[in-house]
Amino acid sequence: MIFGNAAWGFRETPLEKQLRITKKMGLENLELSIGGHHNDYVRLDAGDEIIQEAKELFNRYGIKLLCGSASNDFTHESESECLQELKRVEKAIDIAGKLGIAHVRIFAGFSPATDVAGKRWDRMISCLSEASEHASSLGVSVAVETHGGVESGPGGVRHFHSTSSKPELLLKMMSGLPPEAKIVFDPANLGAVGMDEDEIISLYRKLKSKIAYMHLKDFKRSPSGGGLLIPCACGEGRLGWEKLMSAFSGFSGIGMIEYENTKDVQDGLNRSLAVLKRWSRKPKE
Repeated sequence: MIFGNAAWGFRETPLEKQLRITKKMGLENLELSIGGHHNDYVRLDAGDEIIQEAKELFNRYGIKLLCGSASNDFTHESESECLQELKRVEKAIDIAGKLGIAHVRIFAGFSPATDVAGKRWDRMISCLSEASEHASSLGVSVAVETHGGVESGPGGVRHFHSTSSKPELLLKMMSGLPPEAKIVFDPANLGAVGMDEDEIISLYRKLKSKIAYMHLKDFKRSPSGGGLLIPCACGEGRLGWEKLMSAFSGFSGIGMIEYENTKDVQDGLNRSLAVLKRWSRKPKE
């Protein structure tokens, strides 16, 4: 596995500082957020000048620009809301094409899995398919993140199953999408909705050929209790990374480290990287 840094933990960090941190860590990959947060360097209305500046920044620091991330939800009850989300995603994909990005991370959505059925399911599949086909026409692939729904509580968050975190629905969803559609595989998101390491590894093996890249992070139980979780570095939470990294030893793609706490993001990324390197294995021949 090749390590890099994911975008979400850097949402309060200026892009050039993101690049400096990534280079100092000895990494060569950084996921670029495109219009997913108000602080993004590259927003959805970015013109050619900003796009060129972003390219030059990555080149200056010797960091590869292979993965981008967008923000969306295709599981809204309202058709008009879903279509608006599709337009936003397609704008992000257009920008990714100009940047030469290979994969753009998107979401299926965050509604409870039980609510996404019938027309809502069909609409989600239609939006994901249209986004995938639009991306393919530009030499880009979309990668749907394995992500549950999230509810905020006092002192943490509670995760619940969405269509892309419930294994049987995720597999059904991928079977209904164009073959070029990929996955961003996130073990911690799956663990947060109740999957253990063996279940995560089983799903990984079923999806391996569809995985564009991974997000690597963890969650631990909140002191507030009530089933709430708080983000933490790999090795400090609920998952057994020795077992997971052993199972991922044949994965030759990028594992983007996604430390979600913005206040100590640089330290958290380094703590995660140390643990991940400790348990990494060379890909099997």
